[in-house]
Amino acid sequence: MKRDYQGSCHCGAVRFRAALDLDAGTVRCNCSVCAKGRFWLAMVPRDDFELLEGEATLSTYKFGAHNISHRFCTTCGIKPFGHGADGASYAISVATLDDVPPEALAATPVMYVDGKVNAFDRPPAVTSYL
Repeated sequence: MKRDYQGSCHCGAVRFRAALDLDAGTVRCNCSVCAKGRFWLAMVPRDDFELLEGEATLSTYKFGAHNISHRFCTTCGIKPFGHGADGASYAISVATLDDVPPEALAATPVMYVDGKVNAFDRPPAVTSYL
């Protein structure tokens, strides 16, 4: 069931609200940015995301084809979300949600994708490190 969650960066300068259904699943990817940053994401449509505070504190990192804006706090360095070039959907970092009990996180389904080779339809051979 979809519900509203509050999220933030580590220092609290960036705060957001996202309506999402964690039971619908999350994603862990092995591309260079996701693997190095341990980005665990849940997708939401643009209408289900609201930046509450911190636009001026956010910066953007793009790599590869520059299709995704990886937004991060310039104070603490945490990446709470990213979005595609069209802004139609947002990838929320599940780890930055403030009000999710550990038991709910542990029960959240995870789909692994092999972003390292742009194979987003299948998992990589090894997922235990993601």
